[in-house]
Amino acid sequence: MKKILSKLTHLDPDRRPTMVDVSGKPATVREARAECRVRFPAEVATQLRASGLKSAKGGIVDTAIIAGTMAVKRTHELIPFCHPLPIDGCSLVIDWDGRSSLRIECAVKTTHRTGVEMEALTGATVAALTVYDMCKALSHKIVIGPARLTGKRGGKRDVGSV
Repeated sequence: MKKILSKLTHLDPDRRPTMVDVSGKPATVREARAECRVRFPAEVATQLRASGLKSAKGGIVDTAIIAGTMAVKRTHELIPFCHPLPIDGCSLVIDWDGRSSLRIECAVKTTHRTGVEMEALTGATVAALTVYDMCKALSHKIVIGPARLTGKRGGKRDVGSV
């Protein structure tokens, strides 16, 4: 347990929550990519395909892209120890992944002292929540997830592909 606790960066020596001090790190290009899935019951997916992913509330994909982008820019307001970051780039791609599942991918880029993994994950999941909100009148059996980081570049180590 001590080994695990010693690796957690958001705990001070007294094991109290703390924001990581990044002031000594150099500003470098940081990128991250995350994805989240939204799975629909078969009959709902059929309706959504027939409508071109439009609902009574409007364009599902366009609304989810806007919501995901807004979430990326406000991640530090939602996750307690995230630093406010200048976002240099953000893109969301939403498309069908199989017969009844949407795949949402969020890519984020900054030049700063800390990474944008949380921003990418927040963008992908908020976009998924928006899809759910836009479609919940059709069914409450819509499933969100899994959400996962697919890659990051910059900082101590690179993970996956960006």
